Amino acid sequence: MRQIVYKIATVHDWRDAIAKGHYSGSADDVRDGFIHLSSRSQLPGTLEKHFRGKTDLVLIAFEEDKLGHGLKWETSRGGELFPHFYGRLPASNALWERTLDTGPDGALIIQDEWFTC
Repeated sequence: MRQIVYKIATVHDWRDAIAKGHYSGSADDVRDGFIHLSSRSQLPGTLEKHFRGKTDLVLIAFEEDKLGHGLKWETSRGGELFPHFYGRLPASNALWERTLDTGPDGALIIQDEWFTC
């Protein structure tokens, strides 16, 4: 079974990454020295903690195996292992991207059908 990891980015930053061929990271990623990613189960917590109330965001899926040695699972929030990518994230490795809509309460909406084959 293939493992998928996810990046949340602004539409502008992701469009820029597609034009350049790679994503260099958000300001937080640059500050921390790696690109923050999430597993499927970590997405709700990441969205709530870091992106609630924000707009113009996309969710981008990447197959773990295609990210190579730059992908590392490291201890982060609450001692949980999170995927971190060291280097430039190749835009061409994206499986798909989906626009994240904001609900009336400011929470970002994830559609379950995005994750079915």
